[in-house]
Amino acid sequence: MWSLETLGRERLSRHFWMREFLCSEIGNVHGISNIPDIPDLALERGRAFATTLLDPLEETFGRIFVRSGYRSARLNAFGNAHRLNCARNDYPLECHIWDLPERPVAGASIVIPWFADRHAQGRDWRDLAWWLHDHLDFSEIWFFPKLCAFNIAWRPEPLRRIDSYIAPKGCLLKPGAQPAEPPEDRAARYRDFPPFRGIAYPG
Repeated sequence: MWSLETLGRERLSRHFWMREFLCSEIGNVHGISNIPDIPDLALERGRAFATTLLDPLEETFGRIFVRSGYRSARLNAFGNAHRLNCARNDYPLECHIWDLPERPVAGASIVIPWFADRHAQGRDWRDLAWWLHDHLDFSEIWFFPKLCAFNIAWRPEPLRRIDSYIAPKGCLLKPGAQPAEPPEDRAARYRDFPPFRGIAYPG
């Protein structure tokens, strides 16, 4: 039997533990426990998500801020019913419920402070979008205006889709489509980004 304390101490990757993804303002305010129905499945998918997508981001840009991580099916349904920026549980692109057996996905809404500062000064969100496209094996990404936060999702078979609520709004890249910008133009957008790297730790 999993306890919430034990679950929170489970390490997902080099830089992330499950506890970082269990915090929910909706759950705290409305008294809804944000505990997985199938903890082992949530951990399995959370590990794939954090290792594949979040660790490289943290090692390249510095600390990543997780705005909204895992949501239990009950919590997410409540958020959707009360218009609290949660998609329907049965929405195919919903990525916060990590333990639905029929839908292998794990995702979170995150902020990269390094880029958020630059976006606040007018930097185009598509610069980051194309960096993500060219460096990470994500499934789908959705950008939001506040802090240039974005949902990023892992799936065993990635869709490779990019959408944005920031102008120019809409779908930047559809699943199966080729990028509208050639590789050299995309690279020019993020030429000043930190090099893709890992953190050097003491031996």
